[in-house]
Amino acid sequence: MGKITSSREQLGPDPRYGSLLVSKFINCLMYDGKKSIAQNVFYDAMDIVAKKVTDVEPIEVFNRALENCKPSVEVRSKRVGGAAYQVPMQVNRIRQQSLGIRWMLQAVREKKGRATHEKLADEILAAYKREGAAVTKRDNVHRMADANKAFAHFAW
Repeated sequence: MGKITSSREQLGPDPRYGSLLVSKFINCLMYDGKKSIAQNVFYDAMDIVAKKVTDVEPIEVFNRALENCKPSVEVRSKRVGGAAYQVPMQVNRIRQQSLGIRWMLQAVREKKGRATHEKLADEILAAYKREGAAVTKRDNVHRMADANKAFAHFAW
C-alpha cells in the first residue's frame, strides 16, 4: 500500500461532474475525513444552483464563481532595514485557486443558522454575480495591493 498524500497526483475527478476542481473543493469542504457528507453538501448546493440559474450549467456557474473569487495580486510582508512593508506581489495559479476556495468556504462557515448546502449555494450564486463575502475579500486584497503600490520595488 503506497503512502497517501494530499498531492495533485492523488486527486481524482469527482463522480458527478468529472472535475478535478470540484474534487479539490469537496476535499476542502470536508471535516473529519467525512467525504460522503461533504459530497452530499456540495451536490445539494449544486441542485439549488441549478434550480435558480436555468440558462447555464451549474458546474459552469461554480467555475465562474470561483474565478470571481481568485485574487491576481496580494500583499506580503517584507522586512527591509528594520521596517516591515506590505509589498504587493503576483499570486501564482495554484495559490489563486487555494485562496479562492478558502475564502468561499470561510464565507459559508461564518454565516450561521441554516443548512450548509443552502449557505454554499447562496455564496456560489453571489460570487457568480460578483458579489458576496468571498468576492468582497478579494476586492479588499486587491485594494490593499493597490494602496501599497509604492513599495512594489521591494518585490524581488
